[in-house]
Amino acid sequence: MAVNLVNVEAVSKVYGTRALLDGVSLGVSEGDRIGVVGRNGDGKTTLIRMIAKLEEADSGRVTHSGGLRTGVLTQHDSLDPAATVRHEVIGDLADHEWAGSAKIRDVLTGLFGGLDLPGFPQGLDTVIGPLSGGERRRIALAKLLIAEQDLIVLDEPTNHLDVEGIAWLARHLQARRSALVCVTHDRWFLDQVCTRMWDVQRGAVHEYEGGYSDYVFARAERERIAATEETKRQNLMRKELAWLRRGAPARTSKPRYRIEAANELIADVPPPRDTSELMKFANARLGRTVFDLEDVTVTAGPKVLLKHLTWQLGPGDRIGLVGVNGAGKTSLLRALADAATTQGEAQPAGGRIVVGKTVRLAYLSQDVAELPATLRVLEAVQQVRDRVDLGKGREMTAGQLCEQFGFTKEKQWTPVGDLSGGERRRLQLLRLLMDEPNVLFLDEPTNDLDIETLTQLEDLLDGWPGSMVVISHDRFFIERTTDKTYALLGDATLRMLPRGIDEYLERRQKMIETAAPAPAAASASASAPAKERSAGDARAAKKELQKIERQLDKVSEKEATLHARIADNATDFEKVAKLDAELRELAAQRDDLEMRWLELAEDA
Repeated sequence: MAVNLVNVEAVSKVYGTRALLDGVSLGVSEGDRIGVVGRNGDGKTTLIRMIAKLEEADSGRVTHSGGLRTGVLTQHDSLDPAATVRHEVIGDLADHEWAGSAKIRDVLTGLFGGLDLPGFPQGLDTVIGPLSGGERRRIALAKLLIAEQDLIVLDEPTNHLDVEGIAWLARHLQARRSALVCVTHDRWFLDQVCTRMWDVQRGAVHEYEGGYSDYVFARAERERIAATEETKRQNLMRKELAWLRRGAPARTSKPRYRIEAANELIADVPPPRDTSELMKFANARLGRTVFDLEDVTVTAGPKVLLKHLTWQLGPGDRIGLVGVNGAGKTSLLRALADAATTQGEAQPAGGRIVVGKTVRLAYLSQDVAELPATLRVLEAVQQVRDRVDLGKGREMTAGQLCEQFGFTKEKQWTPVGDLSGGERRRLQLLRLLMDEPNVLFLDEPTNDLDIETLTQLEDLLDGWPGSMVVISHDRFFIERTTDKTYALLGDATLRMLPRGIDEYLERRQKMIETAAPAPAAASASASAPAKERSAGDARAAKKELQKIERQLDKVSEKEATLHARIADNATDFEKVAKLDAELRELAAQRDDLEMRWLELAEDA
């Protein structure tokens, strides 16, 4: 029988006149992996801080089992700015001691990309003070994971981690024996790691068995039976439930709650997007050309991020863009945005970007645009437009769209200066959509948004007719809102990934393994023939590389032609299906060629 580690008994917490938690009783047992979800401001962080005994309850009590070792990652670290990374993470351990620990090696490699901390100026001896918030957060997480803990409490652990880092953290936590309580808005992460869910709503905490997918099923069923939630929220939940049930990518948790009832619940729910209809409407709004890139080179200072890129963003394309930090994802969007805002006059370092004449671009950057603090939420939205056309006969007023984004009628009269970071992010998104763009660039749109707001945004984007590029480390959001995934792997090229983010992680792993230093030769006598063989192999590899590059160029030309034909025949569904099948064959051919290119690159 599992040992009880933490007991929460009739706990209440009030801020001002608002009860965040009202008579809540919970327990954390050995081996529990609990995900905590709920709207921003509903008390998730307060709850886990009380579990970790960082905050006192107004009434009730929280008790820990004797000798409980607890590790906590808060949203603000307590690292010594004068200390080095080595001092904070490894402490007084000698190099041979920590390097001999599999756990320490795994944590350093998983969070920093290598034992020498590539990207940090002096590696382990880098002083913490000048580092960015994201770097400090990874250091605090590494320090926590290296220690031995009975209970780990994490508040938004995936913030500032890329897709690879999040995948590593999920695997690491799955393998640990420690109990876990985790607040995060990353739904893929919740599905991979958690075996129980706590949903914090209006002072109460509802418990569910299983990960995020199971929680969606169970909550939708509970709401269907109780019929207590408003229609808007039910419809959003049912739509997400339908998407999950129909086999979304990367779902590993199987539903345990009333499968027959869940199937009945979604029997009449249509697919999230009518892709053909949206493509037709986007084609009418945008014409044939959106962005055409011809032999483009993108730089950041002296560094070449992308070179000889020929690519097309067509009408209705919904692209997810992933890649290693610093590979050029944001720089690519900025180059496209600069070309769009100057009607093609601003061009990249090399090549040419052709912008469609009808393109109306909205670009959500990672920086939240500042608005006058005294301006009310509704006024800030009405500054852009009073009503917005969402396509297919759907129209919304500024107030209705505010409500869909979580700004209630009362909240719409809140001054901008009183909004939280997440609320400002929502307002920034709202203002962009009110301007009726037909091309959307979203750079980390999920930052600071709670799960309920994310589902609302996804629902809105489902019916949005236009071209879209999304950069995000939230793979659930990318898989949910886009149709194709492209990757920047750090080698100055852009690749389409037919199998999405799973394929990206596999390719990155192969690149890391290929880049790993080979073991030293056993003897001098063995090394001479190896050199002789490698010289001949290198010449042959270079020849084959050139041949593959010519083949890849031809594949790219054929893909561009097919994209144009699909756009021309958007209303002929049979023809579009046939052309799409050809496009998938070409994608598979490109994939094989690129894999062979990677294999030959080392020999050459």
